[in-house]
Amino acid sequence: MSDTVSPASTTQPTTDQITNQATALRQRYGFDMPAQGPWNDHLALLLSHRSVRGYRSDPLPPGTLTTLMAAAQSAATSSNLQSWSLIAVTDPKKKAAFAEIASQQKHIEQCPLFLVWLADLSRHQRLAEQEAVSLEVLPLTESFLVAAIDAGLAAQNATVAAESLGLSTVYIGALRNDPEKVAELLDLPAGCMAVFGLCVGYATAEAAGEVKPRLPQEAVLFHETYRIDEEEKLRHAYDKRMATFSKRHEMQVDSWTERVVRRLRSVERIKHRANLASILKKLGFPMK
Repeated sequence: MSDTVSPASTTQPTTDQITNQATALRQRYGFDMPAQGPWNDHLALLLSHRSVRGYRSDPLPPGTLTTLMAAAQSAATSSNLQSWSLIAVTDPKKKAAFAEIASQQKHIEQCPLFLVWLADLSRHQRLAEQEAVSLEVLPLTESFLVAAIDAGLAAQNATVAAESLGLSTVYIGALRNDPEKVAELLDLPAGCMAVFGLCVGYATAEAAGEVKPRLPQEAVLFHETYRIDEEEKLRHAYDKRMATFSKRHEMQVDSWTERVVRRLRSVERIKHRANLASILKKLGFPMK
């Protein structure tokens, strides 16, 4: 049998596929949705993503972690440096400590698996010491940026993989509220930082929720040059949709504009993250 991979089918989408795509786009964008294009089950999965903040205690199927890790390691990585690592946490006491750091996000304690994604340059530093070489690029801000991006790409691959298995997830950026405490809890070496966490598990019925609207593509997607001529109009329209979504889910009823202003107006909202540059240096990232 030939190992040659057949090209993707060029047949026209079925009526069911067209209907499913329209539904998925409407859930993500509302009735002001973009034109339909190519479609398949993988795209349907991507568009169905939602953050879940309530988990059952059911254990994950055997081998789930290694499967998610394989998906994560299949993500792109800059120059194949693989400047990230992952710590799987299941210990209830440790998860409780992370929940406290993350402003009492109880879903960290509820989920059966909590993944901590690390920007990790320590492996390269150990390599340099073992090989008796100097790595001049390692202390540069560019190297930390590469490591953080690598971790993000890997985590998103794992997230999509988890959702394909019927699991739910939510990212926890609030681990950066106290990176030094997180490093202590995980016994991280210098040159290693937890950039975010990820809850993985089965959603409770109450927490399943619905797909959250996003900004219209016209506000984010540009052609050839950056454009802002329609930005305010598009933003106001999106504000109305987000306010309706918030009210429907009994969240704080506000618009996207109000959320952005509330989140970014004061450094008190991000706690110790305002001092991230100095914290990174303490954790072994010179950031030159």
